[in-house]
Amino acid sequence: MSRVSKSIKNAKVGVFFFLISIVVQFFSRKIFLDHLGDEFIGLETTIRSILGFLNLAELGIGTAIGFALYKPIFDEDQNEINKIIALLGFLYKRIGFILIGVGLITSLFFPLIFNDAPFSLLLIYFIFYALLSSSLLSYFVNYHLSLLGADQKGYIIQSYFQIFNTTRVIIQCFVAIYLQNFYLWIALELVFSVIYSITLRIKVKEHYPWLIINSSQNAAIIKEYPELIKKIKQVFIHKISVFIKGGTDNILVYALVSLQSVAYFGNYQLIFIKLGGLVKMTFAGTGSAIGNLVAENDKENINKIFWELIAVQFFIAGFFSIIIYYVMGPFIQLWLGAEYIMANSVLLLMIANFFILEISSPIERYKNAYGLYSDTWAPATEAIINLTISFFFGRIWGIEGILLGTLVSAILIVIIWKPYFLYKNGFKKNVWHYWKGIIPVIIIFSISALLISYIISHFPYDKSSSNLINWTIYSFKVTSIVTLVYGVLLFTFIKGFKVFCLRMKKLILSKLFKKK
Repeated sequence: MSRVSKSIKNAKVGVFFFLISIVVQFFSRKIFLDHLGDEFIGLETTIRSILGFLNLAELGIGTAIGFALYKPIFDEDQNEINKIIALLGFLYKRIGFILIGVGLITSLFFPLIFNDAPFSLLLIYFIFYALLSSSLLSYFVNYHLSLLGADQKGYIIQSYFQIFNTTRVIIQCFVAIYLQNFYLWIALELVFSVIYSITLRIKVKEHYPWLIINSSQNAAIIKEYPELIKKIKQVFIHKISVFIKGGTDNILVYALVSLQSVAYFGNYQLIFIKLGGLVKMTFAGTGSAIGNLVAENDKENINKIFWELIAVQFFIAGFFSIIIYYVMGPFIQLWLGAEYIMANSVLLLMIANFFILEISSPIERYKNAYGLYSDTWAPATEAIINLTISFFFGRIWGIEGILLGTLVSAILIVIIWKPYFLYKNGFKKNVWHYWKGIIPVIIIFSISALLISYIISHFPYDKSSSNLINWTIYSFKVTSIVTLVYGVLLFTFIKGFKVFCLRMKKLILSKLFKKK
């Protein structure tokens, strides 16, 4: 299969299962909040964030290993692939043991951390160790999944993950409604994680029968890959920054606002996470496709694909951002109730952070493909700026102040620095080429947002008669206007978007005629 075909297959499978999971997640969130309570959901979310901190030891290994696998996969070098996976297993197992130790020490402080939580310590410890055990499976059982991802077979991972995840959530809904048993609800997380890990391990062996699952390699293998170990250390710093941007928000909300606010904030987060996940599924496989493209060193094609991705990602980011701004409040009211609607300033800041994350993803994919991780000062600076502003202004403005830290740090490092670093060290060009291409796209987005705002102002949403039918009609109108205005302007004035659309049209038509 070609890179494009594999990318499309990854996208189709990913989006299909992800759409199903989105429906299940939104229905289940309402059920969990109603039957388990805001504070329990806030507690579970906070503990997940703590576990995110513990998992920092892993950050960087998976990404760097994926980068290292691109060339041997392209060359079909099975021996080299086995050695790299053996290195991954060696590192992951040691990190797993570290995670166990750090987890045990961290749990000793739970009586202090959760002294105001209206739950028993027994339940808090049960949640923590059940979720910790689920995390450990990635290190000891199914670390081989990196090979599927690098080989553009992520659709296998996604299909099984979404099937098991959706089944688990449905069963948890019944537990929440009929039993309201916190322990059983959490235990299901661990049970399904075990089943998923074993299933994927079997599937990896089916696709790569020559792969050595349990390698006997020892610490000596590290000496064979000094550059890879160096990359892992560099990526580790980058991933810490990514975690701090998203992983510390819930902890700061708990510390500076309240445990209940974590659940309220989590409702909004869930929507943005699911949208981000949907976009990620749409582009599933493109990261490894770009890695293979860079391995071929076709500079003209590398540049062409880059600008197509920039244009498409800008369309998707703007499309969702504008729609969310208009339909989020009414949706929250219908989904959970008017009392769960947060301030408009919170929504705007979350949209801004989502938009920046999405438009910068092509830069990130190309940086990964080139293995550009040496600018470790940048993520460290981003993390410091983020935490400093979030903590200081979070004490004053609450959730808005916490989100402001993420936004300011992203503008300085993600928007300004990363394109410069990629162009200088990857494309070997002046960064002015990037800004010359990106500024017209920004202008088109800005003009589109103003035009859409003017049009929508003529038929505002009537909150007094809010119901599912009215919201659906309103959302359809907003979506149609955004698609028409933003899509037409991008297609008319941005070459990359036009080329991509025409290419997709040609591909779809060829598929249709082939079937006939």
